[in-house]
Amino acid sequence: MAEVAAKVRDSGVWHVVKKRWRAWLRAIHRDVGYCAIGFTVIYAVSGIAQNHIEDWGELSFKSYEKTVKIAPLTDEMTDDVAIRAVVDAAKLGEPTTKFRAADEVRLEYGNGAKVTAIGDQVTIQGREKRPFIGAANWLHTARNRKGWKYVADLYALLLLYLAISGIFMLKGRLGFKWRGAMLISIGVAVPVTAVLLSSPSGKPKSETPPTTVMKKAEEPILKPLPPDEPEPEAEVPPAAGKPKPCDPYSAMHGCK
Repeated sequence: MAEVAAKVRDSGVWHVVKKRWRAWLRAIHRDVGYCAIGFTVIYAVSGIAQNHIEDWGELSFKSYEKTVKIAPLTDEMTDDVAIRAVVDAAKLGEPTTKFRAADEVRLEYGNGAKVTAIGDQVTIQGREKRPFIGAANWLHTARNRKGWKYVADLYALLLLYLAISGIFMLKGRLGFKWRGAMLISIGVAVPVTAVLLSSPSGKPKSETPPTTVMKKAEEPILKPLPPDEPEPEAEVPPAAGKPKPCDPYSAMHGCK
């Protein structure tokens, strides 16, 4: 093995590779950059749109409402005739739900569109897909899309290669040692600073815990005891041989 390595070094191939590796790196970087242009445009546009959902509303669809005129719906019309007139005016195909009452017809469709006809006026409410941003947003969110998920992973690897290879493409003052190191530091510092300043998982602001005031236990107030009530005097039994005095109010037949 050592002899093969020595022959490679002696043949001059190693010197050519050592001298030309930056040229090969730049060539591959260029071709990978060309391949990533389409992906970059899609992810850049959809990323900007997702950053402004609060301003632009829903990304993939936009709501619309329009009104058309038809021949007035009358009570003499059958349900089939009245509903068919509204369906033809809406031009949305066959509805999933139909309702008719006098001169009013209501239709609902599987895509969420709703049609209301009263008299001679038909109001159509629905959503339509945005031509480019809707498709870009659909591709950006690669969840639950098995095929495109791996394509998105490949694009992420291409971006990683472009970032790393760009560090070593040039040498000298315009390379990594001087200007490159300064610019890389700025590029890394911006997201790190944003995370530290605004991330919800950052350190919470110090709050002074509420001071707990310990109240002194109140001493029980001793209430004076009520004065002793005089004990009832014991009845003195009548003396032996003497009759008990008669009470006219308690005697059944009165006192004699």
